[in-house]
Amino acid sequence: MSANPERSQRLTVPAFQAMKRRGQKIAVLTAYDFSTALMLDQAGVDGILVGDSLSMVVQGHENTLPVTLDEMIYHAKMVGRAVQRALVVVDMPFPTYQLGAIRAIENAARILKETHCQAVKLESTADQAEIIEALVGNGIPVMAHVGLRPQTVHVMGGYRVQREEQRLVQDAKAAEQAGAFAVVLECIPSSVAARLTEELSIPTIGIGAGPGCDGQVLVSHDMLGLTPQPRPRHVRAYAELGETIARAAGQFCEDVRSGQFPGEKESFA
Repeated sequence: MSANPERSQRLTVPAFQAMKRRGQKIAVLTAYDFSTALMLDQAGVDGILVGDSLSMVVQGHENTLPVTLDEMIYHAKMVGRAVQRALVVVDMPFPTYQLGAIRAIENAARILKETHCQAVKLESTADQAEIIEALVGNGIPVMAHVGLRPQTVHVMGGYRVQREEQRLVQDAKAAEQAGAFAVVLECIPSSVAARLTEELSIPTIGIGAGPGCDGQVLVSHDMLGLTPQPRPRHVRAYAELGETIARAAGQFCEDVRSGQFPGEKESFA
């Protein structure tokens, strides 16, 4: 693990945005617990997302809808205690921002007050521009999320690439105009993502949106090979820790059952 010389300098929202102006690519990963967040931060990631994806990869649900605000805050507290440098963003789960601006402000404020995190993320269309504006106007930094929006999976009819360019451009530009400091582009054509990256003044963070974005985000469980195959096309596994863990657990069971563990080295006189 390589040390980051800027680790002691906390990455702020303005610093995150300045990376786009410098042409510096932005690396973002998800984390849901203290140990993982600590390792990712020490590895030098620029952003850590406490994603509502925890509903699936941690809790075992089939989609992101069941996770609650209290559960998001519980996990965000763990992540916030670990991180020293990265910008930490917390997903607002369904339906914490769909019930009007006042409720959205109350819920987002809880996240910032009860964790050490600096911003919230919400899945946005042009219809959510008013909510984004209300949050930002009350001192709450917002990362928008355009394209495939997992919280509306039932409306969208499943997890599929979103190809309506006019709507995607409209949604992203509405988020920027409302004050979002960055926007996640999920599962959209590379050409559209490249266009938005060129036309928006705020950073674009892609997931399944091609190489033209200002940065990239992956779910850490996917990146580490902890989720079962086949994995989505946009995922690259940088390790296969699922196989490693299974082998280690199997060896432990074998050693216990054969009496080889614990041995003299693991015992006290």
